[in-house]
Amino acid sequence: MTVISKRITSLIDDKRALYTQLSDQIWEFAETRFEEFRSAELLSEAMEKEGFEVKKGIAGLETGFIASYGSGHPVIAILGEYDALAGLSQQASSNRFEPILKNGNGHGCGHNLLGVGSLAAAIAVKDYMKEHKLAGTVQYFGCPAEESGYGKTFMARDGFFKDVDAAFSWHPATMNAVMNSTANAVIHAHFKFKGRSAHAGAAPHLGRSALDAVELMNVGVNYMREHTIDEARIHYAVTNTGGLAPNVVQAEAEVTYLIRAPKPYQVKELYDRVVDCARGAALMTQTKVDYEIQGSCHNLIPNLTLEKVMHQYMQEIGAPLATEQDINYAKTIYETLTDEEKRAAALQVGKQGASQLVERPIADFIVPFSEKETFMGGSTDVADVSWNVPTAQCVTSTWAFGTPFHTWQAVAQGKESYAHDAMLLAGKAMACTAISALENPELLEKAKKELVERLDGETYESLIPKELTPPKNKQKVYQTI
Repeated sequence: MTVISKRITSLIDDKRALYTQLSDQIWEFAETRFEEFRSAELLSEAMEKEGFEVKKGIAGLETGFIASYGSGHPVIAILGEYDALAGLSQQASSNRFEPILKNGNGHGCGHNLLGVGSLAAAIAVKDYMKEHKLAGTVQYFGCPAEESGYGKTFMARDGFFKDVDAAFSWHPATMNAVMNSTANAVIHAHFKFKGRSAHAGAAPHLGRSALDAVELMNVGVNYMREHTIDEARIHYAVTNTGGLAPNVVQAEAEVTYLIRAPKPYQVKELYDRVVDCARGAALMTQTKVDYEIQGSCHNLIPNLTLEKVMHQYMQEIGAPLATEQDINYAKTIYETLTDEEKRAAALQVGKQGASQLVERPIADFIVPFSEKETFMGGSTDVADVSWNVPTAQCVTSTWAFGTPFHTWQAVAQGKESYAHDAMLLAGKAMACTAISALENPELLEKAKKELVERLDGETYESLIPKELTPPKNKQKVYQTI
């Protein structure tokens, strides 16, 4: 190991108990988008105790904050998330579906780990800077509402990354690897139809059904799918059916859409076509429709310059070694997966890799780095950061092989020792790369040059309308676990 990786490893390991406690506490809170009041406060207080200056409520986000240490450039941003998902309440360390609260929340994407792994990285960078009297600034961005809330997009739109020189993040996963991938841009839009109620039996001719309009809009969009690019993704949820009585013509109905495509201009074009389907449905049913964009993010721009450095440090540090107890529990999680889920997992690692991981379902190796860019069909608001500043990310094996995101199995593993180990591996990899960026101006300049070349003349313009503000939560509602 190099001097940097050895020292960063020691700094993070020395505070393992703190980071484990913080992560497990956020797992318990399980707060969903824009409602992460206790989680944000917990992390803010931890950073203040570590000597960071904390600025809260940034970009109009009640649960967003920036914790800063140092002054001047280079400015290094480390991104943390801490929002949970609705409907994924689950007992920890269980190998069967076992909700704690019916319809309660759960960390099905591992953001309890994500936020604290990034926090560990920021604190380690601060400690290293103090020891070696390094100039510059390290900032921990407390980023709420990644799950369909687009907290980082609001931050980027409002210019909070304009003075940052490099940014780092990570995500829980089933492998240890550095991400060299892009992802879809997305527009999140909501449509409200207004009609006229009537007695569906006695006077149906007097009614104008808003629910009919929603259904016709969905049919139109579904027919449109045949005539979109292969990478596009369009999905919807009917959020208001207008009532429960079939003998009353529904005077109102609402539907929410997520529209994805590889490039911002492509997703905007698709959004306009979806809007046309809504207008057509309103014409057919003699209803009215109002619509608005509620959130968005760009496509992800990877940065090979920083990714290669991060991967080198991951190799130096090495993957954590799971105990036999960990392995045995991970096997029970793997056995809860469907055959289809197991096949999908095997396709990602090949036949030989899959056979090894079935026997020991916690990855104890670092995946070799590939300069061949991959594509994710999903979306992330880290993308909006990556359009503004060179950004690199890694993933670590917090979950058993094959564990799907956004499932009870992911929630159940959120407090395991191997999840904590993987969380801290991510923190170490990010911190080491951040230190290299602070100490090597040439590395930062090369990363910035690469970003300019990748953008090829395009400039960042948020897809979120200027007038849109993050939701405000007048009442803080907590679930009790």
